[in-house]
Amino acid sequence: MNLTIRAGDPSRDAAACAAIYAPFVTDNWVSFELEPPDAAEMARRMRSFGRSHGWLVADLDGRTVGYAYGSPHRERAAYASSCDVAIYVDGAHARRGIGRALYGELLPLLAGRGFHAAFSGIALPNPASIALHEAIGFTLIGIYKEVGWKCGGWRDVGWWQLLL
Repeated sequence: MNLTIRAGDPSRDAAACAAIYAPFVTDNWVSFELEPPDAAEMARRMRSFGRSHGWLVADLDGRTVGYAYGSPHRERAAYASSCDVAIYVDGAHARRGIGRALYGELLPLLAGRGFHAAFSGIALPNPASIALHEAIGFTLIGIYKEVGWKCGGWRDVGWWQLLL
């Protein structure tokens, strides 16, 4: 397995990231978006978050199979040293260490950019995502009960935190 983690390039990677993300939007409640973004919208997000926080992609044998990024936690100024993080890996390549490798690069990048705390919201249930986040040191800090309606039911979102 030849895995490479690199900075995302909107012109090169937006379509692949959009394709990886789409099933998380359409097939379950992992994402609370209702329509998957197209490549143009994904490129916009990549430019914005890549510039301010960081956007990384994972290439396996030359093919993009996952990505991770940081984004603003909240808009008010006192939150500026906190960030949200997200990670998505193509289902065909899940549980192969790609998520851990992405976070292994993203979290130090965020710390180097002056971020103090990283937060990850996980729509529940999602035992694989919880296991990944807890394995790298995130701790559960609370649960928003029935915060979103998706796939025919109310969904909870747990929030995990890691001090960088």
